[in-house]
Amino acid sequence: MESKTTFAAEWVAAWNAHDLDAVMSHYDDQIEFYSPVIQRINNDPEGKIVGKVALEAYFRKALVAYPDLHFELYHILEGINSVVLYYKSVNNSLSAEMMVLNEKGLVKEVRAHYKQQS
Repeated sequence: MESKTTFAAEWVAAWNAHDLDAVMSHYDDQIEFYSPVIQRINNDPEGKIVGKVALEAYFRKALVAYPDLHFELYHILEGINSVVLYYKSVNNSLSAEMMVLNEKGLVKEVRAHYKQQS
């Protein structure tokens, strides 16, 4: 399994390139993804997506909704089979994504958190 630093750098680079195939390469087929942005973009009060196919469709919508999307990674917080990426996201919001990794190093669960910059 690659280091969490390498994982984070590749994840941010894929997003900044708007390379959806590269982004999706980080996720397990059975991914569970929770985010307040899902509530807004998918008009889904639960804010949850299950499965890689559904997540890719959501990410595709997000890239259309935010054509200037660019992430700036601030910190990588390492855990046991998990990582938290703390970064500047769209509209200069601060973001933290807690990612649980499977035995192959793929993301199987995400809990995304956001704070608007003042």
